[in-house]
Amino acid sequence: MKFGVPKEVFEGEARVALTPDSAKQIQKLGYDIVVETGAGQRAGFSDADYKEAGVEVVKTAAALWKASDIVAKVRQPDATELKRLRKEQTLISFFNPAGNETGMEAAQKSGANVIAMEMVPRISRAQKMDALSSMANIAGYRAVIEAGNNFGRFFTGQITAAGKVPPAKVLVVGAGVAGLAAIGTSTSLGAITYAFDVRPEVAEQVESMGAQFVYLDFEEEQQDGAATGGYASVSSPEFREAQLAKFLELAPEVDIVITTALIPNREAPELWTEDMVKAMKPGSVVVDLAAEKGGNCKLTVMDEKIVTDNGVTIVGYTDFPSRMATQASMLYSTNIRHMMTDLTPDKDGQINHNMEDDVIRGATVTHEGEITFPPPPPKVAAIAAKPKEVAPVLTAEEKRAAEVAAFKAQTKQQVTLIAVGAALLLSVGLVAPASFMQHFIVFVLSVFIGFQVIWNVSHSLHTPLMAVTNAISSIIILGALMQIGSSSFLVILLAALSVFMAGINIFGGFLVTRRMLAMFQKS
Repeated sequence: MKFGVPKEVFEGEARVALTPDSAKQIQKLGYDIVVETGAGQRAGFSDADYKEAGVEVVKTAAALWKASDIVAKVRQPDATELKRLRKEQTLISFFNPAGNETGMEAAQKSGANVIAMEMVPRISRAQKMDALSSMANIAGYRAVIEAGNNFGRFFTGQITAAGKVPPAKVLVVGAGVAGLAAIGTSTSLGAITYAFDVRPEVAEQVESMGAQFVYLDFEEEQQDGAATGGYASVSSPEFREAQLAKFLELAPEVDIVITTALIPNREAPELWTEDMVKAMKPGSVVVDLAAEKGGNCKLTVMDEKIVTDNGVTIVGYTDFPSRMATQASMLYSTNIRHMMTDLTPDKDGQINHNMEDDVIRGATVTHEGEITFPPPPPKVAAIAAKPKEVAPVLTAEEKRAAEVAAFKAQTKQQVTLIAVGAALLLSVGLVAPASFMQHFIVFVLSVFIGFQVIWNVSHSLHTPLMAVTNAISSIIILGALMQIGSSSFLVILLAALSVFMAGINIFGGFLVTRRMLAMFQKS
């Protein structure tokens, strides 16, 4: 079978669905590859690069569609390309099935099989094919670069002979793949970065990247994003009001706002209102990554950059991945290659469109003359994070009762142990000679005192080495003290030396450890 990649016809699109490196990998699956001339030119891949990789280059799109059994694209096909689809041909591309009913009907009538890359389910096994995430990653990075290009100051703060420059304050709304990429880029450039998301479980991810998570003074049970395929769910009207109030409070403080909030198969929610734009300082920038779905900002104009009356720049470009065409093409072609690997399990150059496979079924829009969108939920669902258990806040009376109960339990345990120990000691004394009992009592007391010495040591000083040496030294000291009263001068001298040396080991060890810990204290 032949695998074909046409030149993108969408205006301004510079990406290509296959790079020469990925072409070599797909050839190993048993496919012959054809590429339309100039398909990778705007992404930095010449026809010569493809020929060197063993790819056939054809002159026209019509010839390519006619020759190919599988066609891979980036953008959803236009009317002309849909007419070129034929029975049993497979199209792999972004397709926007929720908003492209005409395209699905055309594909159904042609009998072609369509795989929509944005419909790949977000399960662990499918991450390598998740084109939405790979493109969102680039979009988030590029959004910060575009914001910096339109912002009149440094991101990082500086103190120079010419004056002091404060760091920029960046707010990222939505901490999905694009949002996290924007957060990482912003913090690496030195900006003070804030982030907000309706999914509380992403707060740790945000903070781990050096940003501050914006919390709301509002209690609402939010569904874990893992249970919804990694996407946010629709919030209640009350939550939305609290959210907008918080944004309005932050608007005068932030210099750059990057909005990334999208819910699958819905228009983008309006999160940055006209009042918020008016509250921002002149020279501030808003980059709206949801412009293609209506925009998160009220004033966003799709595919345009505008400047408001109060000097705020609003960027509504929809081609952020295409603005980094080489990198985007490399990632997207890798997604395509992994999809082809799953479609060709036998590596024999023949597609096995297994509708029992969760990934293939989830991404399939039309199959054998039938519309298969929307797909059923995947059999393997993402595991939602367990909600954190919040420790109950105790009143003063409850704390006192708990302390008394703990004291009673501890006292009971100690009395029981002492009683059992005394009973055992008496039992041994009934049958053992006096000389043995003298040494045995010394041994028991040594162990007891050694245990008490170690038990009362501060945790910061409680290293394994200290624990062992202190226990041994305590036993030595107790044994030596028992022998100091001996009638033999030599025994008294050895006992005194034992006490002296063991004392050095214990007290000296603590002193040295404390001095070492003091080296790490700010004071």
